Amino acid sequence: VQLVESGGGLVQPGGSLRLSCAASGFTFSGYVMRWYRQAPGKERELVAHISSGGESTNYADSVKGRFTISRDNAKNTVYLQMNSLKPEDTAVYYCYARRWASEYWGQGTQVTVSS
Repeated sequence: VQLVESGGGLVQPGGSLRLSCAASGFTFSGYVMRWYRQAPGKERELVAHISSGGESTNYADSVKGRFTISRDNAKNTVYLQMNSLKPEDTAVYYCYARRWASEYWGQGTQVTVSS
């Protein structure tokens, strides 16, 4: 089982990034997917959630209207489009998959928002 994130990097405030998470080794379409983030010295927090079929999404209040989660079950990939980025969005972003008692984490990708 693998979840491999990509797309992180350094971006200026107000900029955009698109994170991707490629899944393998399990039936991706049967799992809900989430993006979490963890900033230095802070607890990991849920950023966005998408249902297995992609019909339902939820967001943390801090990113509503700026971030969009989506998935392509044919490509076994989940995305996080991040717009209007702020310095407080700086964190390691993690991909997460869950179905019943099975859960998997990616290794994380660093997002740094700074001028």
